[in-house]
Amino acid sequence: MRQLTLDLAHRPRLGAEDFLIGAANREAVAWVARWPHWPAPGLAVFGPESAGKSHLAHLWAARSGASVVALAALAGAAPEALLGDRRALALDAADGPPGDERALLHLYNLVAGRGGHLLLTGRRPPAQWRVRLPDLGSRLAALPAVAVGAPDDALLGAVIEKLFADRRMPVAEEVVVYLLRRMDRSFATAGRLVAALDAAALAGRCPVSVTLARRVLATLRSQEQGES
Repeated sequence: MRQLTLDLAHRPRLGAEDFLIGAANREAVAWVARWPHWPAPGLAVFGPESAGKSHLAHLWAARSGASVVALAALAGAAPEALLGDRRALALDAADGPPGDERALLHLYNLVAGRGGHLLLTGRRPPAQWRVRLPDLGSRLAALPAVAVGAPDDALLGAVIEKLFADRRMPVAEEVVVYLLRRMDRSFATAGRLVAALDAAALAGRCPVSVTLARRVLATLRSQEQGES
C-alpha cells in the first residue's frame, strides 16, 4: 500500500500502489488489512485534515466490496438503499456537522445485523463526537479507533513527491528537502504548498526550483499572517 488523498482540482490516484506507508499510518493500515477479523461491527480511523483517511476508506472498500459515502448521504437516502445487498459501508467525514443520528443508528444496526462492518473516518475518535442519541453514542464509543498521526520526514517527503507526480510535475530532491526544513508538519500544508507551487510555476512558465519554493513559502506565510 501507499498513501494520500487531497481535495485539489486534479484527480488524486487512489490505488493501493499510491498509498504511502509510514509510522504515522502503519497501525491504521494494519487494521484495514486485518478485515474481516475485526472485534466489533466497525472501525473508526481518525486524524488531521488530508492525512489519507479517505484514501484508506477507498482501499478498504475495494477490499470489502463496500461503497464509500459522505455523512450527508444519510439525510438523502434510507440506510437500506445506501447499503443495498452489501454487508459493508464506509462513511467518510462521519464527525462532520450533526446529521441524522437516527439514520446512522439504523445503519449501524442494519450492518451489525448482517454480520458486516462500517468504517468511519473523522478528525476525532468517536468518543469525542457530538452525539445526542445515547444508543448511538454508546455504539460508536465502543468501536475500535485508530489514529493517523503527524508524518515524519520520510513520509512527508514521499507525500510531496507523490503530489507533484499526480500533477505530472517533475521536482528535484533539493526542493523537497528545502520544503521539509521549513514547512509546517502536516499533510494539509503539503497539499497547499504543492498546489501553490504548481500555480506559480504555470504562471511564471518556469520549473519548480528552490528559488520558487522560497517565494511561495514567503507568500503563503504572509497570507496566513494577514488572515490571523
